[in-house]
Amino acid sequence: MLEEIRIGSLGVIESSTLELGPGLTVITGETGAGKTMIVTALGLLLGGRADSGAVRSGARTARVEGVVRVDGLAPFAGAVEDAGGEVEDERVVLARNVSVEGRSRAFVGGASVPVSVLADVAEPLVAVHGQSDQHRLLRARAQREALDRFGGERTATLLASYADLHARLAATERELQEVVTTARDRAREADLLRFGLGEIEAVSPEPGEDVALAAEESRLGFADTLRTAAEQAREALSSEQDQPDALATTAAARSQLDGVREHDAEAGELADRLTEITYLLSDVAADVASYASRVETDPARLAAVSERRAALTALTRKYGDTIDEVLAWSEASATRLLDLDHTDERIEELRAEQRTLRAELAEAAAALSAARQEAATRLGSEVTEELTLLAMPHARLEIEVRQSEQPAPEDEAAGPLRVGDRWLRFGSTGVDEVELLLAANTGSEPRPLNKGASGGELSRVMLALEVALAGTSPVPTFVFDEVDAGVGGTAAVEVGRRLARLARDAQVLVVTHLPQVAAYADRHVVVAKSHDGTVTSSGLTVLDPEERERELSRMLAGLTDSDTALAHARELLEVAQPARALG
Repeated sequence: MLEEIRIGSLGVIESSTLELGPGLTVITGETGAGKTMIVTALGLLLGGRADSGAVRSGARTARVEGVVRVDGLAPFAGAVEDAGGEVEDERVVLARNVSVEGRSRAFVGGASVPVSVLADVAEPLVAVHGQSDQHRLLRARAQREALDRFGGERTATLLASYADLHARLAATERELQEVVTTARDRAREADLLRFGLGEIEAVSPEPGEDVALAAEESRLGFADTLRTAAEQAREALSSEQDQPDALATTAAARSQLDGVREHDAEAGELADRLTEITYLLSDVAADVASYASRVETDPARLAAVSERRAALTALTRKYGDTIDEVLAWSEASATRLLDLDHTDERIEELRAEQRTLRAELAEAAAALSAARQEAATRLGSEVTEELTLLAMPHARLEIEVRQSEQPAPEDEAAGPLRVGDRWLRFGSTGVDEVELLLAANTGSEPRPLNKGASGGELSRVMLALEVALAGTSPVPTFVFDEVDAGVGGTAAVEVGRRLARLARDAQVLVVTHLPQVAAYADRHVVVAKSHDGTVTSSGLTVLDPEERERELSRMLAGLTDSDTALAHARELLEVAQPARALG
């Protein structure tokens, strides 16, 4: 909900703040005072086109700010954060600057953004109905969505069911197209996998075998060198040729220190350590001798190991850096091959599923169309009744729900959807095209809204639609600019009543020149014009009860102090009191 609008240097408004609240707010004032600048300011906040001519004379920049309370507007708050803005104390500030050079800047929650982003964020907040505006309900998509909301839970359930089937059909047809298109590639891939798996199976590698064979080949290839090194090491440790060796040298050192043990305890400790070394050297010498005896030259085994390693290397060149990776590729490829070998079966499964889903989708589309047609009849009747009370007694609103027939396709499983005996264009929201048509006068043919109504008539049609859709619209704020153009008398009272009725479910802001409409407001704002001799400026003032009576009397008779006009104003307020949105 909009809580506040701040306007600076825009048109005749030098600097004004408009505080808003729930219910119905009307804005009145003398001709030329700047009432429409409020709507212009809102248009800028909604990302509308900037006009440098709207910048106040003598100012460099016009600025408009709007404070929005985000209670119950979670999608809006999310859009603000996605745009880089912040929500503070459950409020967001939207702003727009327009310079005299025509440059425009936009801000969302304190973040500078492109004007297009401001438009996307703010569009769901406000629906503006004015004689020169692009109306939300003039768009084909908005008309269909409005009809679906009016249809209530039944239409919503049918639409959800249809949308689910449509999504499943789209996914099935995408997969089918992919499988059919890539069938040749899949067959080629299957042959390659079979060849690779055959090569691996022929070798039958074991996990870690390549590492173990590499170590064995190195040992067999250097057997003579290893044996010679081991024998020389054993001779250095414990000589069989009565040559100096490590054991003899260590024993001599131990004997020297052991002989002086009684003179120094530390010498004894060193002698004990040499004793331990002697035992270790003796053990190592025995182990080296055993190793030397076990190293044998085996040319036949070396040849076998080298041949096996060559076979394994041929696999690692193609299928992995190690045998473990080759085995992992083999396992994954076997699973993939099973899938590829069932391509024909998968195609048949998908085609059968496609046929079933298309049949179910056709039934869902027919049910949805019937629900929309029933809702269209009811909504058209309600809006037509509203128009009679809004001084359009001969107007008739019709809501056409039609389908676009297509030629029968060669392949019934592709192209349009067969619903009954007809082939229809279809999409994610059904097979229907919804259009609002207006016959403004008796005997005239219904025409699309943007072609069959004048500006004033169109504003009243929009009011009638919004009243009929009250409680179902997701838009929290409605703005009507001169919705009462060409209306007077009893019809003006009915316009006021319907605006008040709409304001029970949404925030409504109305620019009006009719006292009969203004009397139904919960908050009355007047645009006052002042002169300083050279510059005209306008300010916004929220009226108290006494000021409101005087403003209504001015609107009634052009006089603020006429007793008759004041009495008439009080009577209007009393009559309107029970119907006001906030009581």
